[in-house]
Amino acid sequence: MTKFTGFAMKRLNEVGWVEKEKPECGRRDAIVKPLALSPCTSDIHTVWEGAIGDRKDMILGHEAVGIIDEVGPDVKDFKPGDKVIVPAITPDWEDEAAQRGYSSQTTEPLGGWKFSNFKDGVFGEYFHVNLADANLAKLPESIEPETAAMLSDMFSTGIMGAENAKIKVGSTVAVIGIGPVGLSAVAGAAILGASRLFAVGTRPNCVDVAKKYGATDIINYKEGPIDEQIRDATDGAGVDAVIIAGGNMDTWPQAVKMAKAGSKISNINYLSGADVVPLPREAWGCGMANIDINTGLCPGGRVRMERLASLVEYGRIKPELLITHRFKGLEKVEDALMLMKDKPRDLIKPVVSIKE
Repeated sequence: MTKFTGFAMKRLNEVGWVEKEKPECGRRDAIVKPLALSPCTSDIHTVWEGAIGDRKDMILGHEAVGIIDEVGPDVKDFKPGDKVIVPAITPDWEDEAAQRGYSSQTTEPLGGWKFSNFKDGVFGEYFHVNLADANLAKLPESIEPETAAMLSDMFSTGIMGAENAKIKVGSTVAVIGIGPVGLSAVAGAAILGASRLFAVGTRPNCVDVAKKYGATDIINYKEGPIDEQIRDATDGAGVDAVIIAGGNMDTWPQAVKMAKAGSKISNINYLSGADVVPLPREAWGCGMANIDINTGLCPGGRVRMERLASLVEYGRIKPELLITHRFKGLEKVEDALMLMKDKPRDLIKPVVSIKE
């Protein structure tokens, strides 16, 4: 068997390089080699917060663009040498949850999230993709692999946040947290028709990108409770939609307090560090103010990636603005991951490029 190396979670609070056997390719699957990789805050939650429990020698990573090394005999639309966008979420499309419209939840809650959860992720010389025809998208020639890597999770999740907030033309919207996912949500809210668009954050480079993506107002959480600032800015009215893309459990009461009756709160923040999410009873109208809370896991699959790529091709979104740090060579994945862990103030997203 062919051996390969990958960067793994060796156990809780420990990472390192491991050697494994090249994964076998099922009849409908593909084996892919990476061209561009990006670590995610979820990798940090997994290793250093134990958010999904302990894992032993599990290769990390779920954001990738790659080149196909091998396909199974029943794969129809892809062949070795094709460059592909690899979604972070690769559902089992024949599962009943997918047929009910919840493809990210196939086989069990969060079951569409396989990379660096149930199986080895993409931070290796090879990785396996189930159901290649349904879970890969060809990389358009006009899009650089590093740019496309921002689609696999960041933009798919951020735009989902805007979709779940049921934004209508002219809606007032607040996005809490303007890291890479929150910035993607700002872009999503703008293209879905938000008028006044509040972005909550302080880092200068994130504020700059938020404005480029369509934010009209910046709220500095260091200057007081964000719900009060947004209520003041809207003459007490609040907003039609709230997207939670950052913060902690204390963020939730503020989200409810800034929301109008009949509004939508959409959570795309990875909740960790506490067992209970607090909701203010009175501000939530004793649970009867028609303030709906929607949650979701990043949508995956071929059609999702193709549509996001089309938004890039026609200039509707600019994912490359998220990239602040660039590395070359698979061995630099470790440096990029530690950058996400340390979170220097000039960081939005790192990307690692690998030669063909």
